Amino acid sequence: MRNILKFSYFLWVILLVSCGEGSKKEASKASEEAPRDPKTEVKDNAKVILFFGNSLTAGYGIDMEEAFPALIQARLDSLGLNYKAINSGLSGETTSSGLNRLKWVLDQQVDIFVLELGANDGLRGVSLVETKKNLQSMIDLVRAKSPDIKIILAGMQIPPNMGQAYAIEFGRLFPELAEANNVDLIPFLLENVAGRAELNIEDGIHPTAEGHKIVMENVWQVLEEHLVAPKLDQ
Repeated sequence: MRNILKFSYFLWVILLVSCGEGSKKEASKASEEAPRDPKTEVKDNAKVILFFGNSLTAGYGIDMEEAFPALIQARLDSLGLNYKAINSGLSGETTSSGLNRLKWVLDQQVDIFVLELGANDGLRGVSLVETKKNLQSMIDLVRAKSPDIKIILAGMQIPPNMGQAYAIEFGRLFPELAEANNVDLIPFLLENVAGRAELNIEDGIHPTAEGHKIVMENVWQVLEEHLVAPKLDQ
């Protein structure tokens, strides 16, 4: 949790923004994101990587093409891997609202599911029991869709605004879920980004385009183990 105290104040400033209760600028941003349909047509039998999360996945404050899912797509293309990375991030998403949205999002082909939710729960002080229950329900829904879908859980940490005990237990929630469900874990999505002013936009919490490059590497370290290389022509 190093550097986490450096931006604790800004997390509370951005709470209204990430919850969709901010200024007209946020309303405009939300209106731009709303029409984005994650059910993107997949061509050439490409396998689908679905990134399901909040503003960190959506790329709040930057162009969508600069967010880490798009950077993942660029690397996949450069390596000749036949995958389609779909950005299904929604600013302000909590585990509760994410659970309600998930069934619709899963109404498409999915091969790898990256679950990045929980940060907004932590900022609101949502019961850890409730957060864990919602994340577990989402994992269960994905597996009900198909037991062959690979699931990756993105870990998150929060500052001790709700108390040190809450923050510690919040951080433990993700590895506990990953172990209990035998899914891979990204230990901390914002590792080497959180708390570094030069890698975050003015709110101090959402990564800049440069910050997303580091987030992409954090994700790639876990994701690459599930990727299938193209077969060589015989």
